Order: sequence, then structure tokens, then C-alpha cells
Amino acid sequence: MGKAMIQRIVQGTAILCLLIGGLFPVSAMAHGNVTLDEDICVRRIGGNMIHFSAYQPQYEPKAQYCTEIPEGGDTFLVVDLVDQSLRNVPLGMRVVKGQSEGGKEDEDQTVAYWKPVSHPDGVVRGEANLEKGLYKLIITADGLSPSFYLLRVQQVDYSKIGRKAVGPLMVLLVLALVVYEFSKGGRLRRWRASRRTAP
Repeated sequence: MGKAMIQRIVQGTAILCLLIGGLFPVSAMAHGNVTLDEDICVRRIGGNMIHFSAYQPQYEPKAQYCTEIPEGGDTFLVVDLVDQSLRNVPLGMRVVKGQSEGGKEDEDQTVAYWKPVSHPDGVVRGEANLEKGLYKLIITADGLSPSFYLLRVQQVDYSKIGRKAVGPLMVLLVLALVVYEFSKGGRLRRWRASRRTAP
């Protein structure tokens, strides 16, 4: 394999990595190494920060999720009151089936409801059985505008599938590039011819 061919393979691989990276940008994952301002699980309620986490210990004991919940079933919903001022304010939660924009529809579709009470420990907890589908978690606090999270339970995450496919796809493309470069030099034809003539 000549030096020029190796350079073309390296250049082709680098270009391929850039193209694939552009097609499948890595989305910010909740609970990663990000600041609170960048965390997709953080919302504001009346200017105060809250942080949402969902848990399904029956499937993954240590995993925590935000808006993408991988399985249907019993789900623990936890809202951390980041700002101290919210701890003395009555705060409640409601889980609504679907993702409508409010009004009477929300009340008709309510899956779980926790009435507003104060939470001196800074944590609002609840448990709901969420079947496959779309939900809205609405958090209300007395005298403040509500905040909400759109939840996807057991839905296909195409970006995750794309990220998992990148590695094998790159290997296949590099192999294809090597075979192509190898065949251009005539070596592949000579190798095939020698295989045909071998006893």
C-alpha cells in the first residue's frame, strides 16, 4: 500500500467523520457534565429553578431520565427545588396524557395529581404508572405561572439509533475505501487471477 493511498484513506476517513458528525449531532444528555443553565431537565417557575428526574428502578436501578423515558410502567417523578425560595411555596404536580395546550382537556386526561403543599426538604416526589405514549408534567406553584415538561414514554429515539450506527458505518466505509483503493492499483485483479490459477 503506497504512501499516497494511505494519505487518501486518512483524508477520506477525516471527511467522513465530519460528515457523519454533522448528520448525527450529539444532543445534550440530561444529567451529564453540564451546568444547570445548560441542563435540559431544568425549568423555571416564577424565575426560580427546578430540576426534573424520572426513575424506573425495576428496569435500571441507577438510571435517571428526563423527557425521554425508555419503558412504560411505574415511574418515580422527582422535582428538585433548586432555589430555596420555592421550599415554602405550596407546589403541586399533574401528569396529563397527551400534550395539549391546557384548559379542560388537561383535566379530562389527568393520569396522576399531587395537590399543592410546601416542600421544606426541597424535593417534590410522586409515582405514576405511565403507559407508552406522550405526556405532559405540569408543575404549579401558588401565585406563579406553571412550568411543564413534555415526556415521551417508550418512544423511538432516532438520534440515539443514529449515534449507535455511526461506529459500524464508519468501519464499513473505511473498509470500502481501502478495497476501492486496493482495486484501483490492479492488485485485487492480480490477486483474483492468482487464486483462479492456483491448483
